[in-house]
Amino acid sequence: MKKWTNYKSDITKQKFEAIIIGSGIGGLCTAALLGLKGKRVLVLEKHFKIGGWTHTFRRDNYEWDVGIHYIGQVHKTHSPVRRLFDLISDGKLEWSYMDKNYDRIIFPDMSYDFVAPREKFVEDMIAYFPKEERAIISYMDLLDQVSNNSRSYFANKALPGILGAISYPFMTRKFFSFSDRTTFDVLSGLTSDQQLIGVLTGQWGDHGLTPKKSSFAMHAMVARHYLDGGNYPTGSSRRIAETISDLIEKKEGVLAVNAPVSRIKIENGSAVGVIMENGDEIEAETVISNGGVVNTIEKLLDDENSHTRIKENLQKINQTESYVCLHIGLNKSAKDLGLSNTNLWIYPGYDHDQNVKSYIENQATDFPVVYVSFPSAKDKTWNENHSGYATMEAITFSTWDWYSNWKGFPWKKRGQEYEEAKQKLSNRILDIVTKQVPNIQTAIDYKELSTPLTIRDLANYQKGEMYGIDHDSNRFRQRWLRPQSEIKNLFFTGQDIMTAGVSSALFSGMLTASTILKENLTYMIKN
Repeated sequence: MKKWTNYKSDITKQKFEAIIIGSGIGGLCTAALLGLKGKRVLVLEKHFKIGGWTHTFRRDNYEWDVGIHYIGQVHKTHSPVRRLFDLISDGKLEWSYMDKNYDRIIFPDMSYDFVAPREKFVEDMIAYFPKEERAIISYMDLLDQVSNNSRSYFANKALPGILGAISYPFMTRKFFSFSDRTTFDVLSGLTSDQQLIGVLTGQWGDHGLTPKKSSFAMHAMVARHYLDGGNYPTGSSRRIAETISDLIEKKEGVLAVNAPVSRIKIENGSAVGVIMENGDEIEAETVISNGGVVNTIEKLLDDENSHTRIKENLQKINQTESYVCLHIGLNKSAKDLGLSNTNLWIYPGYDHDQNVKSYIENQATDFPVVYVSFPSAKDKTWNENHSGYATMEAITFSTWDWYSNWKGFPWKKRGQEYEEAKQKLSNRILDIVTKQVPNIQTAIDYKELSTPLTIRDLANYQKGEMYGIDHDSNRFRQRWLRPQSEIKNLFFTGQDIMTAGVSSALFSGMLTASTILKENLTYMIKN
């Protein structure tokens, strides 16, 4: 396991061409690409680990993910996402292909398997819903249309000034015909079968919004991403940050943890560096924030009149809701317990919007979703480091407001009432999980629940947001969500300027680096 270097004030004596705030995958990718193009970069991370949602945490013999559960397309060596990972990890990042049955969508009356490849998925859906063959084929065609039209939409984000403005209507029009509509609206135009709609939208947790609220474009990009199966980083998800940071350091970049930034230094309307919480000032010609646009604008910019317009943009967007995650440690191996690496999506009914509504109104009702992941079964090298042990993660919906009474208390010091609430919730989640995976009951050795407060403290999302900005039908109309901010030499990277998910955040790094360098870097991952 890689050891990270703590921030020290002598860093201020070094010269950097770019400073990156936050070490999520968008920040790491931006840093690596700039490094490959000869720029010396400094990555500043508030947490004590590099990696954002890609890092892991350990308790004794157990290790869990905090955000990475599966990634599509990287098993295909010529896919763009695989080529970009290979480029910025110097080819050191390896992948374990999951079972072809990558997702199982579970309802009280029946389960539905999502099985790769694409042709098998279609075949199975038609077998489940034989009267809806035409609707299913039309649905698959729409997924392709969204994917094809998304390329020009995202490419426009990297175009400068007048060029970007002139080309904007032409590069976005077709994409908007999908992104402006909700998932439910589009699917209802294909079929009246509510069960089919419930099944096809069974991955809504991968982007955080239910069918009647989510943009169809967001749904389509997620669904299509996994059609050929899912993958998991070999050696656990922390290998993503470890391998990319090795390349950054190889290119003379510096990564520092326990390095909280107080604010971005602005002079004459231009970003010129950062001011650390300890008062240190570090200058660079370019500043890139991977801290989320809301955090960046609200917390890292001074309250100056010149920033009024950029702050007004925040009124145009909403942030995603939060979640709780039960981390389960098992004192037997995944093989001994017969654990599959198929993800489980457990629902109380087919109407996802009603499920969430009922739960928000009364927390005693059924969870609207319980998602279960098995990292110890997904990683083919797991037993090399954790022989005889296994882990699971079970995630369900939550909101910040339910935990706001404890927001003023520090981590691990929130009192008995908070701990009792966590214990009660943990037991409820465990009851759901053990009904689907009964073999684990006698092997449960450890459990720990993270809440929106945990996410705030460790991931720096102020209300425990799951995916940053909501991916509703309004989100993709926000032209200001692009790498170049309205402040000169201040750039954004990460999922907020692309979409949810590690692959999208990864490509935000290429988008941001291309914008900074004024060079289309996609040539670096082409044949």
